[in-house]
Amino acid sequence: MKGFASDNNSGVHPEVMRALFEVNQEHAIGYGGDEVTARTEKRFQEIFGGDAKVFFVYNGTGANVIALQAMTQPFNSIICADTAHIHVDECGAPEKHTGCKLLTLETPDGKLTPQLIEKHLHGFGFEHHAQPGVVSVTQVTELGTLYTPQELRDLSDFVHSRGLYLHLDGARISNAAAALGCSFKEITTDVGVDVLSFGGTKNGLMLGEAVVFLNPDFAHYAKYIRKQTTQLHSKMRFISAQFEVYLKDELWRKNAEHANRMAQLLAHELEQIEGVQITQKVQANSVFAIIPSFITEPLQKKYFFYIWDEVRNEVRWMTSFDTTESDIMGFVRELKYLLQKVN
Repeated sequence: MKGFASDNNSGVHPEVMRALFEVNQEHAIGYGGDEVTARTEKRFQEIFGGDAKVFFVYNGTGANVIALQAMTQPFNSIICADTAHIHVDECGAPEKHTGCKLLTLETPDGKLTPQLIEKHLHGFGFEHHAQPGVVSVTQVTELGTLYTPQELRDLSDFVHSRGLYLHLDGARISNAAAALGCSFKEITTDVGVDVLSFGGTKNGLMLGEAVVFLNPDFAHYAKYIRKQTTQLHSKMRFISAQFEVYLKDELWRKNAEHANRMAQLLAHELEQIEGVQITQKVQANSVFAIIPSFITEPLQKKYFFYIWDEVRNEVRWMTSFDTTESDIMGFVRELKYLLQKVN
């Protein structure tokens, strides 16, 4: 039975699995010295711009840590939303490895604005204060919302005008690009993002993320940081081969569009059910909703998902590239049944 807890829980796309099998046939130079990695790095440059530098890593936390460590000094601060993954779900790894202080901002929708960021832009040159260095945003946000290209451009212009840099946690950047009808470049390089954590695991890969330095100045020490943070894979071709097929013929977009479409279907069905309140705009592949507390546990037993806010009994339902319409309708039927059972 498929659940709606996380797109991390989905399997591996068949084309990605096939690519892993094919790259497993012969020997290849380790640590990224193989032909597959070279081809894939070149493909990233074609997509993001010729100056881009890419470093493959194991996971999203590793990507964020390497990106932020390369962008900062330990006396800097990193500004992010209070819902940001680097703040809530990475066990303090960014703070431990960068030495930086995270400064968080409360937002209604997970999105930062220049007006919100301004609150933390003080103490420049004052040795007793952590020096603001990086603003980190997430696309798709942790609340399932999207930054438009113009919003990202406004953010980067503001951040750069104050001497800071912009990091983008793109764990679900494929879902964002698909929902916005954009290319990756249009919501990263073209709008002034300096460093991108590029996700793939949530959209059909077995493992592996990438750190993409759109501002190549930050890439100088990245290979050493990757090694020191234990993110350098010896058999690198097994990560890069996944990205090669993922980027070929826009498999990433096909997967993301399907996951987004399933979320829209789920939201459409839920809007017709009394007792269910959708709390955020459904823009990518997540649905946030408040449901009666008495149905949460029995519904979780059949279709596992997470509670987002226990006080409000707000839950999060995630769809994936392999979610089907029958999965959605079965879930909706069970939800309706539990509501009617009590009434």
